[in-house]
Amino acid sequence: MKTTFDLSPRWSTAWSGADIVVRRNSSEVDRLHTPDIRRIVFVQAADAQGAADPSFALVELEAEFVVFPTETGFAGRVHFERQAFWAAKACTYWTNTVTARLPAHCLRRRGFLLAQRGPRFGRVPRADLDALVDQWLIEGPCSWDERRWQRFERSVPFAHIDTRRDTTPSRLQEPQQR
Repeated sequence: MKTTFDLSPRWSTAWSGADIVVRRNSSEVDRLHTPDIRRIVFVQAADAQGAADPSFALVELEAEFVVFPTETGFAGRVHFERQAFWAAKACTYWTNTVTARLPAHCLRRRGFLLAQRGPRFGRVPRADLDALVDQWLIEGPCSWDERRWQRFERSVPFAHIDTRRDTTPSRLQEPQQR
């Protein structure tokens, strides 16, 4: 029998009651009780177009953070499943990859280019990330659809102008002569 080496583990997430179960190569490695989630921050490139395009997700719990790389499929659990639950919880936030950096111990080497590093799945104590996350430019809470519309409205020329204002020309008065 030939031995094969699997250098890239297969990650997945799935709902199990009120929990999100994280699996690596079909073995359960973690479980999040969703009512304990305080905030989810999706970190995306500025030009990302789809809801499933985050670089990573950071889940904030009471005592710690959980880092979810893209390959775990966590974004799909939030954007496409149990949407009413997430909308009622109003805990989904967004930020840009430019401002959102993770410390080195939260990263792993990716692929054959050893210089390239990506987020690694894991739980991180609040003390390690609190100050860093406070520096991120975070927008929300809003769903992907709400964020998409906000981005669209900001991209429209003259979107910042209030069209409800009275725009009739007013008569200029000449300054009084002394």
